[in-house]
Amino acid sequence: MKIVYFDCFSGISGDMVLGALLSAGCEFDQLEAYLRRLPLTGWKITRENVKRNGLAATRLVVEYGESKHHRSLGHILKLIEQASLPARVAERASAIFRRLGEAEARVHDIPVERVHFHEVGAVDAIIDIVGAATCLELLGIEEIVCSPLNVGGGRVKTEHGILPVPAPATAELLRGAPTYSSGLEHELVTPTGAAIVAALASGFGAQPAMTVEAIGRGAGAADFPGQPNILRVFVGRAEQSGAGESDRETVVVLEANLDDMSPQIYGYFADRALAGGALDVFSTPVYMKKNRPGQLVTVLCPPTMEAALTELFFRETTTLGVRRTTATRQTLRRESVTVDTSFGAIRVKIARMNGRILNVAPEYDDCRAAAAEKGVPLKHVLAEASYEFQKQRGKGN
Repeated sequence: MKIVYFDCFSGISGDMVLGALLSAGCEFDQLEAYLRRLPLTGWKITRENVKRNGLAATRLVVEYGESKHHRSLGHILKLIEQASLPARVAERASAIFRRLGEAEARVHDIPVERVHFHEVGAVDAIIDIVGAATCLELLGIEEIVCSPLNVGGGRVKTEHGILPVPAPATAELLRGAPTYSSGLEHELVTPTGAAIVAALASGFGAQPAMTVEAIGRGAGAADFPGQPNILRVFVGRAEQSGAGESDRETVVVLEANLDDMSPQIYGYFADRALAGGALDVFSTPVYMKKNRPGQLVTVLCPPTMEAALTELFFRETTTLGVRRTTATRQTLRRESVTVDTSFGAIRVKIARMNGRILNVAPEYDDCRAAAAEKGVPLKHVLAEASYEFQKQRGKGN
C-alpha cells in the first residue's frame, strides 16, 4: 500500500501540501489539467524553486483577480461536483470542505448550511484543497499519516479581527490531534492545512514503518530565521507484516443518545450509514434522563468518512448532537473462498493470525439465497457449508 507521511515540524498549509507533493514527484502539468476542470476563471498557478532558511523547497503560487470570495459550503461542493474529477479526488476534496464547514459552524454556533467561507472560500483555497486531493490521486496515495503539528503562536489577522493562534476554526479542526508550539510567533497551521489532515489522515504520531521512495519539501510563504518554513513529506510503501498477521488502523467512533426516534428510522439510518462507508453500525439500549428508555447509536468509520456520516446522523435521526472519538482497532486478515455444497456454491469467510485460521463463517447472503431456492432450513445450509470447508481445506490450516 502506498502511503505518505506529513512531517509538520513547521506547520502545514494548503500551498505547502501542494508544493511538497509536487516536489515528491507529482506532475505539474497533470495537476493543472485537472484543476482547469473546476468552473472557476481568472486564475493561474506557478511553481517556484525557493529556499527557506537555506533549504531548497518547492512553492506553488496561485494568482487570481477575484475580490469578493464569500462562498457557502453547498456552493463549493457544487463546484467540485461540476468539475467531473476522479471519484476519489472529489470525495477527498469534499470531505475536507465538510470538515471546514463543521468547524466554522461550531465556532459561530450556526447550522452548517449557513456557513459562508471567507479566506477558505477564495479561489486560492479551493485550488489548494482540490489540488491536494488531485496530487494524492496522481501519486497513488492510499493512506495519509501525520506527525504532531507545530501550530506556532502569537496573533493572526482574519475577517473576524485579530485572533490568537491557532485561530478558532483551526483549533476545532485539530481536536484529537497531537499539537505543540515551538514558540515561533506566527500562524504555522492554517485552517486549510488543518482541514486536510483532519479529514484525510488515518493517524497521528511517529513515521510508520515504510520503504521511502520519494521525499518532497513544500515551502510556505514566509522565511523564518532559525526555522525552515517547510512541510516535508515521505512517500513510499508501507512495510507489510508477515502473512496472517493482524492489522491496526485508526477509526472514528460517532455516537448519539436517542429517546424520541422510531425504530423504523434507526433501521433506515443504519442501512444508509453502511452504504455510505461506515465500518459498523449498532444500537445499545440505555436509560436516559428521568429513566426514559432510549438507545445509544454508534457508528464506526474511517477518518475520511467522518464528515459525511456526521451529516447523515443529523439529517436522518432526531439527535441534536454527535460525539466523536478516535480509536485504534485491530483486525484479523480476512479472505473469502468458495466451497461446493449440495445446495450450490457458497462463499466462506476465513480469518487468520500468524498463518493459523481462527474464525470461519459461511457468507450469510449466499446461505440465505440457497435456503430460499432449495426450500430448506437456513441452519442446514450454514452447517453444510462449514462442514465442506473443514473437509476441503483441512481443520486448522
